[in-house]
Amino acid sequence: MNILSIDTASNICGVSILENKLLLCNMDSNTGRTHSENLMPLIQSAFEKTKLHLKDIDLIVCDEGPGSFTGIRIGIATAKAFHDSLDIPCIGISSLHTLAYNIKNDGLICSIIDCKHSNCYFALYKLENSIYTELVSPIADSLENICNILKDSYSNEKITFVGDGSLIYKDIINNNFSNAIFAIDNNLSSYNLGLAGFNKFINSNKVSQELYPLYLKKPQAQRLLEEKNNFKKV
Repeated sequence: MNILSIDTASNICGVSILENKLLLCNMDSNTGRTHSENLMPLIQSAFEKTKLHLKDIDLIVCDEGPGSFTGIRIGIATAKAFHDSLDIPCIGISSLHTLAYNIKNDGLICSIIDCKHSNCYFALYKLENSIYTELVSPIADSLENICNILKDSYSNEKITFVGDGSLIYKDIINNNFSNAIFAIDNNLSSYNLGLAGFNKFINSNKVSQELYPLYLKKPQAQRLLEEKNNFKKV
């Protein structure tokens, strides 16, 4: 099975091509260019490097978020366009799930992505025998509430924290969890995204071909508009 993996949820624009779990080509890039400028050239380069074409792709995996609102829309729109052209199956994977794949040792994995002002996107996974099981579904909440959620059920267990939020709030996490472990690699990877998509595909009887952004909080423009309207009402 040839897999095209597209990750545009962060500042990294990532494209990988896999044959099942084998990485054929990885083109993760942070050039400073917008994803709208960078994505299609990266995909074209990946096809040229692997000597494959879109018609050779059996599955498209796309990061559904959370992350950059604009970036997510660009990635999903591209995946949908490819699906519409050749009826290629598509799978969406959350950024938090992809981050969990940075960790290869069995145990609890807490994925945290910073969304400013001590708020984070968060999910909890358990890795056992190469299987990543979701224990707490992705949410957006304050770091304080996230710590409380973890302490309620997992206070005495070792937890590996991964994602930029684990770096930004490392001191606070250490103060709350004496057994905290911190990942070395905290970046999203289109290769790990492809792995997660492949595992979801082979373990699912039904593959959704409808991709939707996973927005755990409202876009900033919408929040500002609502605040403005509420102010007018007052």
